[in-house]
Amino acid sequence: MGGAGCGGVSTGGGCGKKKMLFIALLRSIVRVGSLRVIDPGGRSHLVGDGTAPAVTIVLKARRLDYLLALNPALSLGEAYMDGLLTIEDGTLFDFLALLARNYGTLGKSAWLSLLERLSRLLKQSNPLGRARRNVAFHYDLSDRLYDIFLDRDRQYSCAYFRDPGDDLEKAQQDKMRHLAAKLLLDRPRLRVLDIGSGWGGLALHMAKAAGADVTGVTLSVEQHKVSEERARSGGLAGQVRFLNCDYRQLTGVYDRIVSVGMFEHVGKRNYREFFAKLGGLLAEDGVAVLHSIGYADAPAPINPFIRKYIFPGADLPSLSEVFAVVEKSGLFVTDVEILRLHYAYTLRRWRERLAARREEVVRLYDERFYRLWEFYFVLCEIGFRYRTNIVFQMQVSKRLETVPITRDYMFERERAEALPLAGG
Repeated sequence: MGGAGCGGVSTGGGCGKKKMLFIALLRSIVRVGSLRVIDPGGRSHLVGDGTAPAVTIVLKARRLDYLLALNPALSLGEAYMDGLLTIEDGTLFDFLALLARNYGTLGKSAWLSLLERLSRLLKQSNPLGRARRNVAFHYDLSDRLYDIFLDRDRQYSCAYFRDPGDDLEKAQQDKMRHLAAKLLLDRPRLRVLDIGSGWGGLALHMAKAAGADVTGVTLSVEQHKVSEERARSGGLAGQVRFLNCDYRQLTGVYDRIVSVGMFEHVGKRNYREFFAKLGGLLAEDGVAVLHSIGYADAPAPINPFIRKYIFPGADLPSLSEVFAVVEKSGLFVTDVEILRLHYAYTLRRWRERLAARREEVVRLYDERFYRLWEFYFVLCEIGFRYRTNIVFQMQVSKRLETVPITRDYMFERERAEALPLAGG
């Protein structure tokens, strides 16, 4: 490559052109590693210190300069899925990882920090009608899509990796066993409520493994159909039932309540309502377990790309937000576990499965849809590897003495032969 002249390496605007806003933003972030940006005019801009890792991206529309500078958290994904930002050297993961490693967990760009502070003013609400539409937007996509990247049991939430080398099937089965142990399913016919029951895997597992009487609720019409059929075909229709309704419409009392991957859709304005309802449904000697994605640092809104294209209405809680609400709900937090890299491993396996069957996804939808989901999986994995995303499992009860005073019972139950893994 040449010097700073036309067709060479631009250290500023190049060829007397106006300085590019997006390049200036990148220079405020990327200090370590090498990022080469080829602008729509064919000029090459080097950002970073010249060391590995090295990535090259190509921008194919002039408007990207101000769009990417103005709101990169949204516009990067949009440009990639529209084919206006392509990766020439390295991969999409390499590019986003380079940005994330430099940006760190605290953030070093004044402009991006300002954007984040402004976005924290947003607090998502989730009334019943909107909640159903938001769920349908994502979960009522083609069954074939979910069959492509999920495990056989269709667990669409963070798996539990006893070993980072475990395959997805084992890790998802281990997740269900891990949760069942925390629920203290110590006698048959316990009345269990599964809020956000998905395709029914966890509910069926608890019924088979512990003899529980389970009610699952989902707002997804397609998930409800599949769950009902699974219960019927598995001979569990009298023991497991699934309702297509909002958890706020439920009545009755349950010995155990579990919610996996649903709290992210509650909305920050509804946290108090959620725990009030949880307390109202939980028996006096009951146990509940909440499994949710969250932030390990200060409260913040979900990434705008994810909210717009993947999970409209979603919001991620910080632990401080959840604890503050639980403290006022009359419930006791009896255990909290932080799953740090488990979701990164899960997302990597989903992305690899999606990539292995890319042509099927493109035939099912189109190339833009594939790039959208590729960006979604990469962006989320980056969040768990290099930013502040976590998964937490919070156990709550109404009485301090409801669960044993040490955690030994969890591991004993989890590993006991009396709780075999659920089948298919």
